[in-house]
Amino acid sequence: METTVFLAVIAAAALHAGWNALLKIGLDRFLTATLIQIGAGLMALCALPFVALPQASAWPWIALSALLHIGYNFFLARAYQYGDLGQVYPIARGSSPLMVALLSLLLLHDGLSALQLLGLLVLVLGIWLMALRGGHHKAPQGAMLVCALMTALFIAGYTLSDAMGARSNGDTLSYSLWLFTVNGVVMAAVLFISRGPRAFLQLGPHWRGGLAGGAMSMAAYTIVIWAMTQAPVALVSALRETSVVFAVLLGVVLLKETLRPIRLLACAVIAAGVVVMKLA
Repeated sequence: METTVFLAVIAAAALHAGWNALLKIGLDRFLTATLIQIGAGLMALCALPFVALPQASAWPWIALSALLHIGYNFFLARAYQYGDLGQVYPIARGSSPLMVALLSLLLLHDGLSALQLLGLLVLVLGIWLMALRGGHHKAPQGAMLVCALMTALFIAGYTLSDAMGARSNGDTLSYSLWLFTVNGVVMAAVLFISRGPRAFLQLGPHWRGGLAGGAMSMAAYTIVIWAMTQAPVALVSALRETSVVFAVLLGVVLLKETLRPIRLLACAVIAAGVVVMKLA
């Protein structure tokens, strides 16, 4: 992985943590995630006249990604019914790189060197440490763990789908903007079907946060999609999940949260994994 790609993915991780901080705007997590995806879809829609239509080969991947995002949002919302952010988020985000590594080897033939794999495993270990006795000081429970791992599976699914779609399209920006437009429409339809038209009235007062979060989400994931056309998908996926470190830092600086020793250790382990991956 070239240094430019490496630094771009780290920047995307910081943006990812930024829009996730907006999840605390007063709505339930499903409504907030939907608001942000609709916001990203609206912004992408405005930019469509300036990009080309995706290649025919890319459309099935865009459609598949939109469907996988529905599953991702569903299981993430269910996971938060059984556990808190301190456990669910690290388990879901930390497990997906391992799934991506295995599936990308089988589907994309993106092999990793021994040192790259070691760095990925160390990074994932650090992310899982974030979940150790998280939030309510309880070990992960069965139902929450199942839903969090299902969330990770859907993350791995849409990550690989978008990697293959962007590679087949040959134009990352075109693929990304159309993807976010379709995702916005699909999530708006899911919200309408599942909660009725009155749900959109709940979103109205929060439109500024939706647009801000949508912009950060779109920028972050567009960088990641581009990086997956330049480097092995598993490495990009793992580096992207350093967003948990930025999330901890935002919590300490902006929300005055306490940085417990176990989380400080986890951040150090994640940093060690990043260094090993870069040295590889």
